Amino acid sequence: MKKTNLLLRQAERKILILDGAMGTMIQRYSLTEDDFRIPSLSHIKKPLKGNNDLLSITKPDIIKAIHRSYFEAGSDIVETNTFSSTSIAQADYGLEDLAYELNVQSAKIAKEVADEFSALTPEQPRFVAGAIGPTNRTASLSPDVNDPGYRAVTFDQLVAAYSEQVRGLLDGGVDMLLVETVFDTLNAKAALYAIQEVYEEKSIPLSPSDGGIPIMVSGTITDASGRTLSGQTTEAFLISISHVPLFSVGLNCALGAKELRPYLKVLAEEAPFLVSVYPNAGLPNEFGAYDQGPEEMRDQIREFLEQNWVNILGGCCGTTPDHIKLIAETAKDFPPRKLVFQQIEA
Repeated sequence: MKKTNLLLRQAERKILILDGAMGTMIQRYSLTEDDFRIPSLSHIKKPLKGNNDLLSITKPDIIKAIHRSYFEAGSDIVETNTFSSTSIAQADYGLEDLAYELNVQSAKIAKEVADEFSALTPEQPRFVAGAIGPTNRTASLSPDVNDPGYRAVTFDQLVAAYSEQVRGLLDGGVDMLLVETVFDTLNAKAALYAIQEVYEEKSIPLSPSDGGIPIMVSGTITDASGRTLSGQTTEAFLISISHVPLFSVGLNCALGAKELRPYLKVLAEEAPFLVSVYPNAGLPNEFGAYDQGPEEMRDQIREFLEQNWVNILGGCCGTTPDHIKLIAETAKDFPPRKLVFQQIEA
């Protein structure tokens, strides 16, 4: 629990820098099907290429190198390589039974690199956030337009899958949990419920101020409508998760920094938690790639800093250590956002 106190002190002192995209960096290695396989997976007949979380087991040195590159760029926090490490998401590859191990190993890898850098720069301790993705199913919407009442997953199924993931991340030694890329708040509520259950099992306080392992939540505004995929506005999203004593709430993915501006402003003005943002490197081009360079992204994010809207800042799809380096260098000249209740008291 001492690491939690250290994190809280750092958050008061500076804007914390999150890492950038994992998938973007993995693509640079031009991996083949063989890179996603080891002898113990020889019985799996489905193609495994593209299951990036699996690389924590089959190619751990690559994942370590990526974490290391983000810490070198100035990140305070890196995310574990576990965005799809639930039994629900891994079912597409026939690897449901590997979910717990994926989380443990990914957490250990990230923790090893974080400890390495913390020892090198004790004035800038490094932390690991256990990444908890939304899964590839939605609890609020039907995938069948001809059967609007159908659901591909139940709340209880999500809770079971998330509970397994949370146990793996905690057993692997993460410093905080990050429920991210929330396109359906019902999925996020299942994740938060699972976290609360596992914390109770392990006698972990729920609130970070009580020494508990911090919980972060980051939602996704899907388009110019300003809503999540399940139809919530930013304010509604915030209200629906505020029953949990979160460390931070924020936005990531789908949009670039310029497009996220009005929605981040809502969180900055209303959230009783720290506020995070890690945008994409602009909007994707016609080939699905991201063209926004580090300088342009840095310039767009500068307004967030000047307006004192953020506490945690990083990058999502298309971002690299070069993006994070410029963001970190710029952010060091600005104070972290003060909490809403602090502003009111003042």
